[in-house]
Amino acid sequence: MDQKTLVVIKPDGLKKSLTGNILTRLSESKLEIVAAKITRVSRELASEHYKHMKDKPFFDELIKYLQGELHERRKVMAMVYWGENAIEKVRKLAGSTNPEEADPTTIRGSYGRITTKGLYENVIHASSNESEAEREIKLWFEPDEIIVDLYPTKFATMADITKRVWE
Repeated sequence: MDQKTLVVIKPDGLKKSLTGNILTRLSESKLEIVAAKITRVSRELASEHYKHMKDKPFFDELIKYLQGELHERRKVMAMVYWGENAIEKVRKLAGSTNPEEADPTTIRGSYGRITTKGLYENVIHASSNESEAEREIKLWFEPDEIIVDLYPTKFATMADITKRVWE
């Protein structure tokens, strides 16, 4: 079954120059990258991405982490991987969210850590299921930034500018 999933190499992964290592590991999945960009993460984007964590005591720290405030790397690499069982394949390669519980052969097991404040610096985000993948992909990418049509689109006119947007 073809699936799509959002993968984000987080600021700690970029600061440690792990992009190549992470992409090499992800290539084991034999999935296709259908979108990729380096981007700065606004507070709004980070808050919406982690909205399911807004009631957690570490929410503000998590937002600062994704924005790069904790690593002096105010950017991430966001990608959409597409192919058979994409979510399962990427999550298996990524490993457990908690780097200390992650298998040492996974990305998080190899490169992640937990800070003294208890924040997981796990270098990579991978969508957890199909509905989250769709929500996250639409949050991070415009339809024209993806080389295949993953979801239905429509044309919308906004302030005399016509562009393709998510339905």
